[in-house]
Amino acid sequence: MAHVYIHHKIKDYKAWKEVFDRFAGTRRSGGEISYEIFHPEGDPRNLMLLFEWASLEKAKTFLASPELKSAMQRAGVTEPPEIYHLTKVDEGKLAETVLT
Repeated sequence: MAHVYIHHKIKDYKAWKEVFDRFAGTRRSGGEISYEIFHPEGDPRNLMLLFEWASLEKAKTFLASPELKSAMQRAGVTEPPEIYHLTKVDEGKLAETVLT
């Protein structure tokens, strides 16, 4: 498994998410397994995305594809994304349930 972190800014979350969701089949066939979407509190146009991919090679191929570039333009991405290929070095769990 490989992980990729992407940070980019968008015009409008709803419009971006519609394109993102319509592109799910292409992402899946490219090797994407899962995703998580985050934004800083109060800044929904500043996205931080964490993806899990079948392999780093598949992720790199997909991220370099013209189809992705076109989809990002349609989705309203306003700046070139920052992309990081991640290597997990550790993990842990501190609690079985969420503390409130």
